[in-house]
Amino acid sequence: MSGSWTDGILLKIANIVVYFLFLGSNIYTVATPHDIYFTGRETYITPAPWAFLIWSLIHLLLFGTIIYQFTASGKKVIIEGISWRFPLLGILNAIYVHLWASQHYILAFVLALFVSSAVTHIYYVVKKFHAPANVGDEVLVHLPFSLYHGWTTVLVFITAFEAFGVNAFSQPAGVWTKVFVFLALFFLESTAATYAFSSPEGDLPASLAITWSLFAIFAHQSVHRSAFIHWSALVFAVFSTVWVLLGTFGMYKRFRGGSIILDEERAPLVGSEN
Repeated sequence: MSGSWTDGILLKIANIVVYFLFLGSNIYTVATPHDIYFTGRETYITPAPWAFLIWSLIHLLLFGTIIYQFTASGKKVIIEGISWRFPLLGILNAIYVHLWASQHYILAFVLALFVSSAVTHIYYVVKKFHAPANVGDEVLVHLPFSLYHGWTTVLVFITAFEAFGVNAFSQPAGVWTKVFVFLALFFLESTAATYAFSSPEGDLPASLAITWSLFAIFAHQSVHRSAFIHWSALVFAVFSTVWVLLGTFGMYKRFRGGSIILDEERAPLVGSEN
């Protein structure tokens, strides 16, 4: 009935190796003596350094994911569902972090698009074909990839402005800079709303990742640098918080009604598992 823990062992080993490669790349950014989070290119959408602490939570959850893959439930979602997409994501992300840390911003932006694409594919597979059947699925599969998906959306914009935007230390924010920053903030807030209404219970972690980032942008972009960008970031962060609260209410309704019942109700809407 349930296979051995050695089933798919090559992929399981690859997941472990790539996870530590991915983890090591992010450890490098904080262990290096160059203070990457403080000496990188400063733009008008750069968040406060504490925004990047979300990596720590993602890594912690993904550590649980690579352990969970050795269980029967984990094998079904991670090995049979996500498959080799996770090693591909880890490699792409490690390359992105290396390029970003070495300040090759145009190449980093290209890799950010690939990372976002890889995460989106995993996110789609998990959400559409693998509704959570237990707490392990919810916490160790759906939660980390929801956070990851929301966060990489933010990274695409951060890296885009680093690659093509003006240097906030040396150039004032012109009209077009303000317009593009405003549009980026609007898109992020709208994405948080989309997550909140993507399903009956919403996607709280993805919305929360964006909300966290918007508040970090507000905190870092001082009113003295650009009052328009500063207050715009706050307004969009507040709106995004509303979507997080709606997502929280959705999750409350879900657990109040019972997760098993909800999954059975939702199953015909998302298709059957393969």
